[in-house]
Amino acid sequence: MHFKIIKKDIKTRARVGEITLNGRKFETPIFMPVATSAAIKGLHTKDLVESSNAEIILANTYHLYLRPGDQIIKNCGGIHDFMSWDKLVLTDSGGYQVYSLSNNRKIKEDGVKFKSHIDGSYHFFSPEKAIQIQKNIGADIIMAFDECTPYPCTQDYARKSMNLTHRWLKRCIREFENTDNIRSREQFLFPIVQGSIYGDLRTESAEFISSMDLPGNAIGGLSVGEPHDLMYEMCEIVCDILPENKPRYLMGVGTPTNILENICLGVDMFDCVIPTRNARNGMLFTSEGKINIKNEKWKKDYSQIDPNGSTFVDSKYSKAYLRHLFSINENLGKQIATIHNLGFYSWIIKKTKEKILDGNFESWKKSMVKKLDNKL
Repeated sequence: MHFKIIKKDIKTRARVGEITLNGRKFETPIFMPVATSAAIKGLHTKDLVESSNAEIILANTYHLYLRPGDQIIKNCGGIHDFMSWDKLVLTDSGGYQVYSLSNNRKIKEDGVKFKSHIDGSYHFFSPEKAIQIQKNIGADIIMAFDECTPYPCTQDYARKSMNLTHRWLKRCIREFENTDNIRSREQFLFPIVQGSIYGDLRTESAEFISSMDLPGNAIGGLSVGEPHDLMYEMCEIVCDILPENKPRYLMGVGTPTNILENICLGVDMFDCVIPTRNARNGMLFTSEGKINIKNEKWKKDYSQIDPNGSTFVDSKYSKAYLRHLFSINENLGKQIATIHNLGFYSWIIKKTKEKILDGNFESWKKSMVKKLDNKL
């Protein structure tokens, strides 16, 4: 794995980079669509590629472990063969999903015991087990097992959780180094910075994570309910410490505005379910603001979904038609909306790189942020 910086923005910390990984190259900043269970809900792979130009997607370790099971994926030769995806895959460690099961899990030094949300059966993830599962799945980038702290939490709790995450990281590295990949495709381990919304803890964690000298670094425990200004503050602290010559991945973020603001701070990689989940609920992102396509006001609106017209895949469909599809609960409506939102995220990232390269990123970003959160 190799990362190089192509161009830095003059006025912000934004940068355009290039990652070479297992024979493929992609530019950063990048948004990774979330294929939770080895699929984007309701979307064919060719539509995913055409709408988002996706070079790398994220799959969910917790969900794949429960269904179909990591051994089934391993026996198929890994997730790329399993889902017929010839590009790149990143898997999270399952730490965030365990965090979300707050009423059905118990965290101890050796790992986490949790109850399946599917059938109530009990399971156990240790740092070693999380690495073993991800090795079986066979993703290109895999994540260290961590504890994601809730918001709000006390500083004492955040410190104990951060230290546990650091101890678990050492165990993850040992397991990663002592186990073979399931195939010749090389895997790369990213550690995760924690520390909740406490600047001193984020500083300590970023310094510790940097000292591990792994190929890339992730920032976790944000976008869990904290105000956006706190997210940006913590991200800025962390990006000032994490090494410049390695990609920085902000996990689970976010809205188009969140992405632009964090790119300003030096983040390179993002993932989030927002574009696809919101699409299935009828919420569309456009260059002029957000649209709830279910609203009555669009019933007789025959204009294209986005004023940029042919900029996005499937923009040829009118608001009136898409509203009609949602009103009759036609799955095609959800599919078109998903393609549109992923296309919009791809467009935002593409424009970001263009503006960094031509030196106009900051002014363009400010003008876009003013419009993105408008409710049309």
